[in-house]
Amino acid sequence: MYIVIVLFWRSKVEETYTKEETKALKVGMVVAIIMALCFVINYLTKDKVEHFDDGVYYPLKARFGRTDGLMLGDPVRLSGITIGRVVDAHLDDHFNAVLTLEVKEGNNIPTDSSAAIVSSGIMGGKYIEIEPGGEEDFLQANDEFSYTQDAMVLEELVDRIISIGKANRSKTQLEHIEQASQQLAD
Repeated sequence: MYIVIVLFWRSKVEETYTKEETKALKVGMVVAIIMALCFVINYLTKDKVEHFDDGVYYPLKARFGRTDGLMLGDPVRLSGITIGRVVDAHLDDHFNAVLTLEVKEGNNIPTDSSAAIVSSGIMGGKYIEIEPGGEEDFLQANDEFSYTQDAMVLEELVDRIISIGKANRSKTQLEHIEQASQQLAD
């Protein structure tokens, strides 16, 4: 079969293409095959989240109104140290995102702790930051965080900053108008 394809390829290629075009075509086909293999590998492994180190992990749940930019496999951090990963996400009946976080055994998280979706800098990726509480009881496997903070959307933050600037500018303009009207009245 392979010989038939090669013979057919050579006869068709030699008839219609120059050597440079043939070379470019071969390189293009190799690149296309490599890309196809990459897509297949990505598709087969996209739902598998692996941890960087071996160990026992336990699941915790966190419910958010929005998770903009957070992906499966993103880190879960406590005091800046990675202690787990986001391993599952689905919507509940009220359209809230319910995330399953796997946290490494031995990291005892107080029951009144909070989970927030934060960014690594302005353009960085998202991750879950756990703020520990003060309770003496700890979350157990499959427990849910009572307190969560949704992801901040960059566009909303910029809109807030602009509106604060406009409000401050309006105050300054009103003060200048009042001063000018007082000067005219005097």
